[in-house]
Amino acid sequence: MGEGVQKPKFKPDPNSAKYKLGEIIVNHYKEVQEAKDKGEKIGWCASNFPQEIFQTLGVKVCYPENQAAAIAARGAGEKLCNISEADGYSNDICAYARISLAYMKIKDAPEQNMPQPDFVLCCNNICNCMIKWYENIAKELNIPMILIDIPFNPDYEVSDAEIAYVKGQFLEAIKQLEEITGKKWSDEKFKEVMEISNRTSRAWLEATSYTKYTPSPLNGFDLLNHMAVAVCARGTVEAAEAFETLLEEYKVAVENGTSTFRAEEKHRIMFEGIACWPHLRATATGLKSRGINMVATIYADAFGFIYDDFDGLIRAYCRVPNSISLELARDKREAIVKKTKAEGLLVHTNRSCKLWSGFMYEMSRQIGENCGIPVTSFDGDQADPRNFSEAQYETRVQGLAEIMEANKGGK
Repeated sequence: MGEGVQKPKFKPDPNSAKYKLGEIIVNHYKEVQEAKDKGEKIGWCASNFPQEIFQTLGVKVCYPENQAAAIAARGAGEKLCNISEADGYSNDICAYARISLAYMKIKDAPEQNMPQPDFVLCCNNICNCMIKWYENIAKELNIPMILIDIPFNPDYEVSDAEIAYVKGQFLEAIKQLEEITGKKWSDEKFKEVMEISNRTSRAWLEATSYTKYTPSPLNGFDLLNHMAVAVCARGTVEAAEAFETLLEEYKVAVENGTSTFRAEEKHRIMFEGIACWPHLRATATGLKSRGINMVATIYADAFGFIYDDFDGLIRAYCRVPNSISLELARDKREAIVKKTKAEGLLVHTNRSCKLWSGFMYEMSRQIGENCGIPVTSFDGDQADPRNFSEAQYETRVQGLAEIMEANKGGK
């Protein structure tokens, strides 16, 4: 009885934020491919290069970091890493880079395809590995590379001299993009895009702030999944509307006492570092099974930029997480810990990201001492599954849970 009867397929609500955000990502890759098919010049771009510039010019770009994360999350990270390593690239370099360099060669990954670039754009406000990664792509494909040098800033504020230095480079980059693509810059169009981008960022940052409520109306891992839209579509009306929908959903959840965290919220933590995409389920389940919700992360807020003019845009991109001092980075995280009432700090010691992981030991020590919370770490990787041990992760998370429970007096 019942043989051959198929369960009806689940149909997501097209008015939901999850559906809207998912469609934006699908359409993003589709639109870039369509532009390529029409003969337009398309690029590969670093995630911390202003999306608003492309939106103003009408130029289509893809983001290798987003692609690599998607490929890793869908189980093909090791396969592509092996391809680049066989070509002589060290397994000590960023796994995003190894996946991207392999994709450049094989030109096909069903987990997440995107068209080959006609130019590449790089900002070194993320890391210096990215410079060599993009240089290799440019050399192998014989295409132009536009590089923006954003100096490390040891101060709390961005100086006028730094803004002038970086602004000159961006203005030159716009001229280069006009020459490469045949598109033209419009100051009026930029003002429109800026307003939309600010609208998107305000909604995104307010939505991420809803983890301040106890219990939180969301599972913090949701932010890691939604963040891709903040990277690739921040200057679009669709992104603004989707994040405004997300914000409204969180408001309703707080009123109704509901949450996307499918467990009793016993403890609240800050998660530090890039997600361990190949083992996202294991890392999320290890927390949820113990009633631990990730309510704080610097990673999500990093892509919310609010500014009033072009100089303001430059200032914002000079203050991204990896281009600022340890002291400012620490203070930003401590503010999030206090705002969200996080009870512990879980640090992803990411083998791929030497820059981030390098200063994390000292910074997390200071955060733990200053905020009076326990700190633990686990070894992993943002895209190479071979650098993660589920047994180690479980042990570390269990220890963190026991300390947080003891700090609560066993209540």
